[in-house]
Amino acid sequence: MSNAAEFPLWAAILVAFFVLLGSSLALIGTIGFTKLQSFYQRLHAPTLGTSWGTGGIVIASIIYFSVSGERRIFHEIFIGIFMTITTPVSLMLLGRAALYRDRAEQNPNSRQSL
Repeated sequence: MSNAAEFPLWAAILVAFFVLLGSSLALIGTIGFTKLQSFYQRLHAPTLGTSWGTGGIVIASIIYFSVSGERRIFHEIFIGIFMTITTPVSLMLLGRAALYRDRAEQNPNSRQSL
């Protein structure tokens, strides 16, 4: 409990803000995933929610561990880089695979989804 008294109020407010922002964006992505109709629409909301939501949590973690001085922030930076690279790539691969499948099956509803 001695660390809680030493942690500055301004840093606690920033950490709380970014945690709430990140979790809210992840929640919005999840709601978008459940509410949207087609596969192509469903790809977009969780991807943005994951990217920006993870970004908010990573920023909160960077602020917390930088101010508290418990450890270096290399982990958070690597997580941010990894999510920034892998999320758009997986979106593109899933979208192209679905489009290829729809074209191979000559699915008439695939054009309505785009």
